[in-house]
Amino acid sequence: MIPRRLDARLRSALGAFPVVALLGPRQVGKTTLALSLSEQLDRPCLYLDLERDSDLSKLEHAELYLSRHKDKLAIIDEVQRRPELFPLLRSLVDERIRSGERAGHFLVLGSASRELLRQSSESLAGRITYLELSPLSLDEIVAHEGASKLDRLWLRGGLPPSFLAETEELSWQWRTSFLSTYLERDIPQLGPRLPAERTRRLWTMLAYGQGDPLNAARLASSLAVSGTTVRHYVDVLTDLYMVRQLPAWSGNSTKRLVKSPKLYVRDSGLLHRLANIPDLETLLGHPLCGGSWEGLAVESILARMPDTWSASYYRTGAQAEIDLVLEPPGGQSIAIEIKRTLSPKVSRGFLSGCEDLGAKERYYAIPEGGPFPLGHDIEACGLVALLDQLVRRWP
Repeated sequence: MIPRRLDARLRSALGAFPVVALLGPRQVGKTTLALSLSEQLDRPCLYLDLERDSDLSKLEHAELYLSRHKDKLAIIDEVQRRPELFPLLRSLVDERIRSGERAGHFLVLGSASRELLRQSSESLAGRITYLELSPLSLDEIVAHEGASKLDRLWLRGGLPPSFLAETEELSWQWRTSFLSTYLERDIPQLGPRLPAERTRRLWTMLAYGQGDPLNAARLASSLAVSGTTVRHYVDVLTDLYMVRQLPAWSGNSTKRLVKSPKLYVRDSGLLHRLANIPDLETLLGHPLCGGSWEGLAVESILARMPDTWSASYYRTGAQAEIDLVLEPPGGQSIAIEIKRTLSPKVSRGFLSGCEDLGAKERYYAIPEGGPFPLGHDIEACGLVALLDQLVRRWP
């Protein structure tokens, strides 16, 4: 198994907060990471999976049951299935804090986003911290497997069972089953029921529009539903870590800016399954090749970006565009254009956007090679090298 970068941060968080929430999509490795860490701790642990009927029945009288195990770190998996637990956790935590036990009481694992979970966990404000476990990232793969596995990561995506499958066929079959589970079980749990086939069509349309700004009216017309329904289901897919909504840059500008978020299917392997792209040769000749590569680059960079930085994209009504704008707190913008080519050419739209943002650091992210200058203070840099360069800037 590939070591996960989050291990040290999780251990540190458990030493500082009473409750730690480890969030991320299903099958990303949250349970494996939590149980691996529990074996290394010098205290006993209790594991409860809320998708298992026997564990759910133990929480029929949750206060009594959890109080009996107050000497243990309680790991509660799929916690979004029992949001009513959060007020109880606050009571138990406060009781233990008063007795001098200040940290490391509960580790909750969830397959829904921080924003969705926070609706049920306001009572734990000041007592909980959130960590997100992303699919296997570019730098994790390069560090453990080498750069030769970059194409495998791109084709199969970063969900461990897909990336580590013995054959392409097994990876494809796993992703097929994974998508069916989300459509038939997970998505209906989070909102008004839209038929699974219609939800699949929406998800597939988002895949074919990888990296496009949200056009709810167009999607609604194709699906024969309202724009409100489309936006709601895009939000549900976002909350389940399946889709990323990259916001439009909203700083001061005299130009007319596009305001809709850009949408990406976050995992490239799921993107390729939705678009029926089974192998690398098909992908390289597919119209989605550029958008797929852009999505991989965006996810690779944002997986390492500190919470204190913000990310957006820039586009004007005249189609001047920057694929990714990174903004450190109190610092100047970093402009990144993403191109799957080894001989990039600078566009006027990118230059215009950089001037509007006042971006002094300007990059073209390409598959490999570089860095080399493109003029206009722009540097072309292979994606792995660019990520290394950015990570050195981050705390």
